Amino acid sequence: MISNVTAAPQTPTEPGIRKTRSMLEHKDIPATDEQHQTVGKITVDDPRLQCRNVNVYYSDKQAIRNVSIDVGRNEVIAMIGPSGCGKSTFLRCLNRMNDIIEDCRVDGSIQLDGVDVYEKATDVVTLRAQVGMVFQRPNPFPKSVYENVSYGPRIHGLVENKLELDEVVETSLRKAGLWDEVKDRLHQPGTGLSGGQQQRLCIARTIAVKPEVILMDEPCSALDPIATARIEELIDELSENFTIVIVTHSMQQAARVSQRTAYFHLGELIEVGETKRIFTNPSHRLTEGYITGRFG
Repeated sequence: MISNVTAAPQTPTEPGIRKTRSMLEHKDIPATDEQHQTVGKITVDDPRLQCRNVNVYYSDKQAIRNVSIDVGRNEVIAMIGPSGCGKSTFLRCLNRMNDIIEDCRVDGSIQLDGVDVYEKATDVVTLRAQVGMVFQRPNPFPKSVYENVSYGPRIHGLVENKLELDEVVETSLRKAGLWDEVKDRLHQPGTGLSGGQQQRLCIARTIAVKPEVILMDEPCSALDPIATARIEELIDELSENFTIVIVTHSMQQAARVSQRTAYFHLGELIEVGETKRIFTNPSHRLTEGYITGRFG
């Protein structure tokens, strides 16, 4: 019903889910230790999100196994790993996007500012305003640039009049680094923008509802290098005000934009730590194997 979240993948045949399922029995990826414990410090001093013993199942297949990790306030944390390792599945747990998948079940604890997001009393629409998501491919509404950004604040009652709404639209577009490019075409279709501009429009749409956390699922995978560089600059700027969790297949991108990195492998969180250390001196053999290109 809101901003970027409403355009989420709608069926369990979404490519990332298919990949996760197929990799559950993949023969070419090294196996994890039988009783694996995550290497590195999973806790942070000022957590925005706290995840403990999270498990995800697609019917009788387990996609995520006992993942525990904190995400710090105003932190950028990157989640990396081979295709189908479960990083996107885990990301979707953080704002309950997996709820739309009929045969998906999640257990464990995920707390946002100390409140379990899977409590029965949780308003999922409000949760997805607090924890917004930007998807792999830009998905603007088939509406004007202005209406794309104004929709969320309007339906959530965040503004009282047109003047306030205009201000929210302009501020959000400025924060997304898009205002100067679209200020003279606010009432033209958002779908008429370039791919990179559309993705920044989706980011503006997300931040317009004042989230606490922004989830990014490979936000640059469909963009050219110039548009990718602009999104990466934007991530750095947004981290001053938001907590950001980004899933990426690009280790170079993870190294550029994040302070911490978490390595996933066959549904398990293998290692987590300060990004520079993960890429220069990984502790676990599987992390090292992935970083050095032995598999992936």
